[in-house]
Amino acid sequence: MAFWAFFAVSSLVFIGGVALIRLVTFPFDRRRVVLHMYAAAWGSIYLWVNPLWRLRVRGRDRLPWHGGAILVANHASMIDILALQTLYRPIKWVSKQELFKTPVVGWYMRLSDCVAVKRGDSESVRLMKEHCDRLLDAGSQLAMFPEGTRTRDGSLLPFKDGAFELAIRHNVPIIPIAVHGTRQALPAQGLVMRERADILVEVLPPLLPADFPGTAELRDAARQVISDALVAAGSPVR
Repeated sequence: MAFWAFFAVSSLVFIGGVALIRLVTFPFDRRRVVLHMYAAAWGSIYLWVNPLWRLRVRGRDRLPWHGGAILVANHASMIDILALQTLYRPIKWVSKQELFKTPVVGWYMRLSDCVAVKRGDSESVRLMKEHCDRLLDAGSQLAMFPEGTRTRDGSLLPFKDGAFELAIRHNVPIIPIAVHGTRQALPAQGLVMRERADILVEVLPPLLPADFPGTAELRDAARQVISDALVAAGSPVR
């Protein structure tokens, strides 16, 4: 419980920094890069201070600093978002609308121009696509969990088409990321941390839309390379 108390108190402090940075950088930082770097440091702190967790990042140099791209990762835990923040890139999250309504986290996502979507709502999906179009045209990188939800048993769920349709429409690379160990750190079913976890964020080689005949092939290729990386690490992929 000490970790969650630290998380709650420190988040209230850090969100004040988010508001200040947004105010100061508003005239010149249109992509909000400074704000994203601050948030990356904020999220990384929680992984470094927890004595039960060990974090490694592999392949960070495969991520661009400039130009549109779409990062797609497997999703097994709430910790995945913190783990991906340690990539230290100006990432715009595409996430369910409910998260934008939560205190602190939701405030940050609004201030950093992340993308909200309400599942099953066609108008919300349309607005989400328009928002993503604007961000990619401006040279931002989007981060998405193409499974659409967290896995309950560690298996890799089917991927949805949205991220891959966007990549083809804008001709930007898909960058697959395999996230290892976060389910052990914090399972989807609860908030109790009992196990030590070796967390690895593994950035895999980019996939270029021009190399694939269509959405399904690009989607399946991304899922396959993430699956292969998880299997190599001993994860239960089906």
